[in-house]
Amino acid sequence: MDVRPLKDLNPQALAEACAKTMWTEDRASQGLGMEIQLIAPGEAVMSMLVRPDMTNGHGICHGGFIFTLADSAFAFACNTYDQSTVAQQCAVTFIEPVRQGEVLTAHAVERTRAGRGGIYDVTVRDSRNNVVAEFRGHSRTVAGNLLGKNG
Repeated sequence: MDVRPLKDLNPQALAEACAKTMWTEDRASQGLGMEIQLIAPGEAVMSMLVRPDMTNGHGICHGGFIFTLADSAFAFACNTYDQSTVAQQCAVTFIEPVRQGEVLTAHAVERTRAGRGGIYDVTVRDSRNNVVAEFRGHSRTVAGNLLGKNG
């Protein structure tokens, strides 16, 4: 991690430091086998292998796991500014079924950020680059910082 004072970090270094700090405490994403592929200011890419225990009675990935992958990418994207930020509202549209063994990739992109709110779009794709879900999240900045842990 960059050891410069926080005020001296460039936006990319700040985003990476925030992601590293969040990742150490994110047992849910880690427990589901997610991996961070990319972090940038207002952007995150995460991936996850669909395991057998993630399938439902139809033999396809349970939508809750797809939602969780998208939500995790959203969380990492909106927490790249060293301001503690949480989801205020989210919606997902499932487009294609996903089978066991598939690797999903969620790409979260900031659309707007003003005051305490932000809007982020997340596209979830399979290994063939087919879109399997679209997610929109509304974020809310709350008290505290990730790196200073003050509030």
